[in-house]
Amino acid sequence: MNVDFQDLSGTFSMADIAIALSLAFVLSAGIGWVYRFTHRNISYSQSYVQTLVILGMLISLIMLVVGSNIARAFALVGALSVVRFRNAIKETRDVGFIFLVMGVGMACGTRFYTLAVVAAVAISLIIVVMYRFNWFALNVQRQVVKVQVPPDGSYTDAIQDVLVRYTTEFELVSMETIRGGALTEMMYTVRLKKGHEPGELITALGERTAGQRVTVLTGYDQTDL
Repeated sequence: MNVDFQDLSGTFSMADIAIALSLAFVLSAGIGWVYRFTHRNISYSQSYVQTLVILGMLISLIMLVVGSNIARAFALVGALSVVRFRNAIKETRDVGFIFLVMGVGMACGTRFYTLAVVAAVAISLIIVVMYRFNWFALNVQRQVVKVQVPPDGSYTDAIQDVLVRYTTEFELVSMETIRGGALTEMMYTVRLKKGHEPGELITALGERTAGQRVTVLTGYDQTDL
């Protein structure tokens, strides 16, 4: 029985492979540096940035393999549908970078080199400009206040009196029992009045909670929890 191995790589040359993968690497690495430069929160991951570079090159390779063959495209979709990705993306912005390197990789793999370069540079510049001028920032800093009180007795009114004095607005978010019912924990979102510090709020609340723990978390809307 004759076995005929058919090499289908004639649809693209070695130069096409070298240019596509090299350009995908350079552009994806540049996007990775833009991500690193514009990252604000504390959950920076070197592994994630390296994955961006790998993903850009991988998508470029996949597009070279698929080419204009519809059968290969459907086979690829079926193969990738078996894979399950379970890592949670902490920021919506991270998803945008994933799609950006995928788009650049697709452009390189389909040999739209000018489109890949122009798109990567233009979108990266927009990202840097938004970072530099802090576009769409909400200049309102809120705090989360967690107060623990004994289950017996009415402490809610006393706590709210303090919040009225020190905050411009507050809202009860949750209330639950902890330590087997020995304490009740109440969580508020608040906005401190100008001229007041979190330490003053902690001291005032501590006087109304029978010495139980009081926690004020500032900047929770800009920090990964």
